[in-house]
Amino acid sequence: MIDLYYWTTPNGHKITIVLEETGLPYHVKPINISKGDQFQPEFLAISPNNRIPAIVDHVPPDGGQPLSLFESGAILLYLAGKTGRFYPPDLRGRCEVTQWLFWQMAGLGPMAGQNHHFALYAPEKIPYAINRYVRETGRLYRVLDRRLADREFVAGDYSIADMACYPWILPERHSQDIADFPNLARWLDTIRARPAVERAYELAKTVNQTPTVHDERARKLLFEQDQHTLR
Repeated sequence: MIDLYYWTTPNGHKITIVLEETGLPYHVKPINISKGDQFQPEFLAISPNNRIPAIVDHVPPDGGQPLSLFESGAILLYLAGKTGRFYPPDLRGRCEVTQWLFWQMAGLGPMAGQNHHFALYAPEKIPYAINRYVRETGRLYRVLDRRLADREFVAGDYSIADMACYPWILPERHSQDIADFPNLARWLDTIRARPAVERAYELAKTVNQTPTVHDERARKLLFEQDQHTLR
């Protein structure tokens, strides 16, 4: 059994998708980030960066004590390795998947996150910041659209690279017109129709149906952290 420390964000969806795809048994432990659950000592012991998702695998492959991990990319790699699925066995195949997984972690996720922070959540609408991140998100969408021009999935067969990218493609939220990215649109439809993906998003509805940033307290908890937050 795997304990999944989860909230209904793109990074959280990555892990419910891979768990549903692999069929590994898991138990969801909701971490309501708009109420400050991410600062509880029990959670920080597992995720010292006070971010979801995190997991504790009570039956790790080495047969040892329960193993905890934080960072969604690391969790995806671990679960793919544990099951031998969605991560190629050969060197070149793994390099393809890994570079696109890192591309999402270092580029698409952070830039898209800044996009909707400044456009939707910032108390002051700063045109330069909004334009900067909307344009960069569009550039990244184009990178992925071009990648998908001659292939069904991001890196060979369906893999953890697709699972990492999919929850972060939110055209309306990112002020992008999906019609400008036909290959990306086709890929989105393909991933969305997978039964495991459908189950992951249905699960999200049972955990939370409230916007993460719904009042001033939530905004402060999420966006006003500094070196004094973790003490």
